[in-house]
Amino acid sequence: MSSINSFTVADYLLTRLHQLGLRKVFQVPGDYVANFMDALEQFDGVEAVGDLTELGAGYAADGYARLTGIGAVSVQFGVGTFSVLNAIAGSYVERNPVVVITASPSTGNRKTIKETGVLFHHSTGDLLADSKVFANVTVAAEVLSDPSDAWQQIDKALTLAITFRRPIYLEAWQDVWGLACEKPEGELKALPLISEEGALKAILADTLKLLNSARQPLVLLGVEINRFGLQDAVLDLLKTSGLPYSTTSLAKTVISENEGFFIGTYADGASFPATVDYVEKADAVLALGVIFTDDYLTMLSTQFDQMIVVNNDETSRLGQAYYHQVFLADFILQLTDEIKKSSLYPRQNSVLPLLPPQPQITPALLQQDLSYQNFFDLFYGYLLQHQLQDKITLILGESSSLYMSARLYGLPQDSFIADAAWGSLGHETGCVTGIAYASDKRAMAIAGDGGFMMMCQCLSTISRHQLNSVVFVISNKVYAIEQSFVDICAFAKGGHFAPFDLLPTWDYHSLAKAFAVEGYRVQSGEELLQALEQIMTLKDKPALVEVVIPSQDLAPAMAGLVKSITGHTVEQCAIPT
Repeated sequence: MSSINSFTVADYLLTRLHQLGLRKVFQVPGDYVANFMDALEQFDGVEAVGDLTELGAGYAADGYARLTGIGAVSVQFGVGTFSVLNAIAGSYVERNPVVVITASPSTGNRKTIKETGVLFHHSTGDLLADSKVFANVTVAAEVLSDPSDAWQQIDKALTLAITFRRPIYLEAWQDVWGLACEKPEGELKALPLISEEGALKAILADTLKLLNSARQPLVLLGVEINRFGLQDAVLDLLKTSGLPYSTTSLAKTVISENEGFFIGTYADGASFPATVDYVEKADAVLALGVIFTDDYLTMLSTQFDQMIVVNNDETSRLGQAYYHQVFLADFILQLTDEIKKSSLYPRQNSVLPLLPPQPQITPALLQQDLSYQNFFDLFYGYLLQHQLQDKITLILGESSSLYMSARLYGLPQDSFIADAAWGSLGHETGCVTGIAYASDKRAMAIAGDGGFMMMCQCLSTISRHQLNSVVFVISNKVYAIEQSFVDICAFAKGGHFAPFDLLPTWDYHSLAKAFAVEGYRVQSGEELLQALEQIMTLKDKPALVEVVIPSQDLAPAMAGLVKSITGHTVEQCAIPT
């Protein structure tokens, strides 16, 4: 606590966060928020983790929340809050309860402002501007101005965060964090999400009718299965029904990919062709906890009437029929109970897609220069060969690599992280710190060079705290994912990239040295294998690996996705010689 004889508003918040399982607060210091930082330094059980940028701290808190259930970031008012906003918007979209902690001018400051009209540092002039902005990407944006009311505001906001798995914003006047406050009583619990009985009964009946009549039904799992702790319930449903399942990119490894009848991750044309074929032929799609982004427009446009969509954020539907106030847990549990009573289940699946064999490390592969395909074959083949899948957490950046990950399978539960719905470049590198603190597994990020260049300073944080993590940078010197959709013909022989998609050349080895991490540069399969062998011997020493890939190497998954969405292929390009 902040002192021997006092219990403050800051102590109240920290006590509540500790009760909810939080052990780290990622922070960038600021004078307004000093009272909170002082309390944090003295609070037993929750530690401060310093970062160099507010956005990096936000990404770290987001990553931490994905594995622990709640995260927190402390930043300066104005310049800090607006910098962390992008990360919190991602947490909002992807259902991660992150607590933003800040402070604004004090009670005395506000008296001076009223008397003189002075503009205090980091203020826009509107002292409510920050909370107004964050109200759009949180389920609660509270300004704590009175210690006698602060505890109620904190409890209300935290309850909403854990109920809806979304971020909250807590701003106190500068002096309020350090003012006396009563200790919390009891513990906070999520509000019950209770389905409307008639709507639940109706959608269950209609769902069973569609599933029973379907020749090729499919379950599509979304990230809310993880966020609301419904993995065991979903496993019971899958085992009871015998239905095959896929996941979205965001929800990859929401349950183990070795459970049930997994047909591969579905990300439209980026997926295995066999997976795409099976999904497109499904005449009943049971989508549970799915966040549908425009990566899924093909499915939404062609299979809308064959889809049962249930989650905790929107009105559930079956085709064009909508059912209000139906929540995931009730639906999954009762659907499983109904299926257990039926003689039609478990379903016999005789036409499951044949996924390609798992990659093997071969002499021929080692001798080749690296491409997207070779890199993933060797990298994942190495993990499989040494049985490392359950010892790492794989973090994929918004890049061509994210879509290549749709062609990996056999990963254990909760071993894959991606900012696949919000899609912020650089998230993966900032996220490493939070993932490393949230788990005893080794964090391994695969970043595009464009995203990495945005957040490379996070390597300093990883190094400072000696986190046993690895960042692979796919170094092709272009925004390949952007160029793929702008003009795929840039990847044809003789093609040219748009000037705005070209990246500068970086000396990654010198960068690694500057940040005091181990540095590697790999261009062939043999070099990658040697680097992996060396990295696995490192203890408490982060590593940066530059993976050199030709600019015009188009990731197969990206080629498939672009073809599915735009109809364009490299083979169609006629490049004048």
